[in-house]
Amino acid sequence: MSGSILFNAIVLLAGAVICVPIAKRLGLSSVLGYLLAGILIGPYVLGFIGNEGEDIMHFAEFGVVMMLFLIGLEIEPKNFWQMRKTIVGMGGAQVILTMLLSYFILILLGVNWQVALTISMAIALSSTAIALQTLKEKGLMDTTYGASSFSILLFQDIIVIVMLAVIPLLAKTDDIPPAATSITTEAHGSLLDSLPIGLQALAVFSSVILVVILGRYVIVPMLRLVAKARVRELLTASSLLIVVSISFLMELVGLSPALGAFLAGVVLATSEFKHELESTLEPFKGLLLGLFFMAVGASINFVVLSAYPLTITGLLLGTILLKAIVLFIVGSIFNLKLDQKLLLTVGLAQVGEFAFVLLSFAFDLNILNTEQLDMMLVVTALSMTIAPILGIINERLILPKVGTKEAEKRPIDHIAKTHKVILVGFGHFGSTVGRFLRASGVEATILDHDSNRVDLLRKMGFEVYYGDATRIDLLESAGITEAKILICSIDNPDVAIPFAKTLIKKYPHLKLMFRAKNRYDAYELLELGIQNVYRESLDTSVKMAADVLTNMGHRKYTVHRQSQKFIQYDEEMLRKLTEKPKDTKEYIFKVREEIKKQEEQLEEDLKRGIIDDSRQWNSEEMKLAAKKNENA
Repeated sequence: MSGSILFNAIVLLAGAVICVPIAKRLGLSSVLGYLLAGILIGPYVLGFIGNEGEDIMHFAEFGVVMMLFLIGLEIEPKNFWQMRKTIVGMGGAQVILTMLLSYFILILLGVNWQVALTISMAIALSSTAIALQTLKEKGLMDTTYGASSFSILLFQDIIVIVMLAVIPLLAKTDDIPPAATSITTEAHGSLLDSLPIGLQALAVFSSVILVVILGRYVIVPMLRLVAKARVRELLTASSLLIVVSISFLMELVGLSPALGAFLAGVVLATSEFKHELESTLEPFKGLLLGLFFMAVGASINFVVLSAYPLTITGLLLGTILLKAIVLFIVGSIFNLKLDQKLLLTVGLAQVGEFAFVLLSFAFDLNILNTEQLDMMLVVTALSMTIAPILGIINERLILPKVGTKEAEKRPIDHIAKTHKVILVGFGHFGSTVGRFLRASGVEATILDHDSNRVDLLRKMGFEVYYGDATRIDLLESAGITEAKILICSIDNPDVAIPFAKTLIKKYPHLKLMFRAKNRYDAYELLELGIQNVYRESLDTSVKMAADVLTNMGHRKYTVHRQSQKFIQYDEEMLRKLTEKPKDTKEYIFKVREEIKKQEEQLEEDLKRGIIDDSRQWNSEEMKLAAKKNENA
């Protein structure tokens, strides 16, 4: 309708603002909301976005690069190295099996072998953006399914480099048009094309080493200098500079920009700027990923779809079914449980964003004709659009029937009764709570979404149910109507806070005890009316400060009392702040005021002698008292 950049920005933002909240309200994923927004504003429905959608796609793909950089920040180099067998094993098996099966099927259908090999390479790739975004939304990154999906996707991002190198070999030299040189430069890193193969490999290896060296000895010192300037926008600019520069370097040598960004994230995972980089880039990543999903939706060519409905439908269903079978086989080879295999099968059965690059590159080299390109692009976009819908069907209709639901039978003296305590989440935090309760003679019904962890807990004798604890039917099965206390140890506030709202609404009789990762999460939970909120870092940090005082010669009992008072006053201060308006200036003023009061109260306690006179835990005085008793 208009070629104005501002007009396009308004349309894209409006589409996201309208469609995503509707999708979330209907219980759908945000990814599906973005895809539907793209379909509506695209050239084949409302027509707000036309041919410029291709330019938007190139820009939006940078969101995938940022996503992998942030994921790399969460993985320490040691853990990444430990995953190498899973990455090569699961990822390699999935790509090779998918390519072989799709290649032979296409050959049987009479397709030229060069075309068949090109299409099979594209089909072997899954959507990193959709799969990882879904994993994050559902809080499944730390599950067996999450680790397996990540390993396969990372291998696919690596193997794209090889695929881009192979595709030019499939074209006859006489058929390559002059414009192909520029395409090769863009997609394959042609700055190295004139070099011998050995030097190209050396340049690629050197670029990886360079990223590691830059991360340790250039990027971190640079961020320290920027931090000293205390100008926040400079840190934002520096964060963007890091990602853009590394992506550009990777493109120059023919590597995937997303892979380079991931590697940079892993290198910086142990730096002191890890959390600052995450918080700075997260808004950009979310916005660009949303733009990417909308660009995918807008790219669905309904003209081609209406011209070849049966062919495209057959290709779409065949592709999804083929990939699903391969993923299920790979999951079986690596001993995943049935529910984890189903999640893996459905989560990665779509064709990915790198297929757009491969197919377009093959078209420019005259390997694919216009008809083949158009149909495969439509199949790719449709498979990405259908993926979230298949995930919802799997989650709501299939998994509840085949997942680990019933508790295993136990000896007569350990038969589980209806417990008064329900514990949601049995990770590092929840396991400590659960084990302490059990050691104290209190049994709890445990809900967890990792079936491998569920099986381990059952062998240990815990009463445990597998599944998403936010499902009402699972809560009912766990006996929530008879329970008195629910402990939530979920570490993802995007999951925990909506869960808290549901519990408050449906089970008002229940006493809720919620874990909070930090002060901000605690503030939000307290605003909902939950009185028992536990910040995971509060007691530990106070204990560390107490140990410092003890090592400096302060009496242990004095320090203990002072620590308890500090925690008491800090909790009271946080509750007072929830009663105040959310205006930032007033909030900061109130925080400073409450901190001052807290320090004054602690000082008054010392002056009154409440703590100084407490000598019960003074070991030296206890020894002297014991000797006096012996002499008496």
